Amino acid sequence: MHGEYKIPGGKLVVVDVDTEGGALCRARVAGDFFLEPDEALDAVNDALNGAPADTDAAGLAARVDAALPEGTVMYGLTSEGIAIAVRRALAHATDWMDYDWQLIHEGPQSPALHMALDEALTAEVAVGRRAPTLRVWEWGAPAVIIGSFQSLRNEVDADAAARHGVQVVRRISGGGAMFVEPGNTITYSLSVPEALVQGLSFQDSYAYLDDWVLGALGDMGIRAWYQPLNDIATDQGKIAGAAQKRIVGPEGRPGAVLHHVTMSYDIDADKMLDVLRIGREKLSDKGIKSAKKRVDPLRRQTGLPREAVIERMIESFRGRYGLSQGKVTDEELTRAQHLAITKFSSPAWTARVP
Repeated sequence: MHGEYKIPGGKLVVVDVDTEGGALCRARVAGDFFLEPDEALDAVNDALNGAPADTDAAGLAARVDAALPEGTVMYGLTSEGIAIAVRRALAHATDWMDYDWQLIHEGPQSPALHMALDEALTAEVAVGRRAPTLRVWEWGAPAVIIGSFQSLRNEVDADAAARHGVQVVRRISGGGAMFVEPGNTITYSLSVPEALVQGLSFQDSYAYLDDWVLGALGDMGIRAWYQPLNDIATDQGKIAGAAQKRIVGPEGRPGAVLHHVTMSYDIDADKMLDVLRIGREKLSDKGIKSAKKRVDPLRRQTGLPREAVIERMIESFRGRYGLSQGKVTDEELTRAQHLAITKFSSPAWTARVP
């Protein structure tokens, strides 16, 4: 069995391992990391051999830590990363390069239709009718997108939203509210087979699916990092938030994961504060006094037009994993339009948590 894991901010770890009698055997760890002394690699392999095959990642990491020679130095490598690579091997996880990725980047669409497209396209990936897809959004109207479990009245000032012409929609994923305006945000979705994140914890899957965009930002001169659970941050502040939803496959088989991210390119913070009910208690755990400091627009950090930032992100993804031009099929669009009307424009759904 073969497993790979790119440690966020680190190097690639590759593990080949077999099992006999319910235990790991013939473990071989490799990668482009740095490790001193040389014999530490043998110690890592020996620590994995003999471990029960159902040992979780934390247990495997503990075995590795206990076996490392005194003074071991690891650069771009962690015991947790080794353990995750083992779990991915045992789970027969796939890799980014195993797929023919499609890009969908179409004209502006309504907030409700964007919510519906996320659900419809990811459902198609879950049943195997659609290839893994990167979809870049264009917004047809300003909106507040609340998380699946958020209280509508607690998050949004309805009068302020109406005054500013801001639509309110609820997405299928959890997490917090996002304020978006056409031209001021960069939003994208990844609809991926669940096999791509097999062997990863829920938290680790966020870091894994965000890693490519951190590289793209780095190429534009922005030092960004994943901040658990679902933020992308720089030393000047938060620039993006992510959310996920798992969609079950047919007959309970592995399905698909929706991972979508909204990035702040330029933002009207005063309008955002007028529409969103962001209280002092919510901000207190961020260590800041003003919601304006929570977002650091990409326009200021890159000096690039929004379209150029998007194009560089797309090219970075293409350079890593390959990416061909795709489109929403007629059948997918029909399904999404139906969902947009019957679900995502429905007061019953939008206010399902009043």
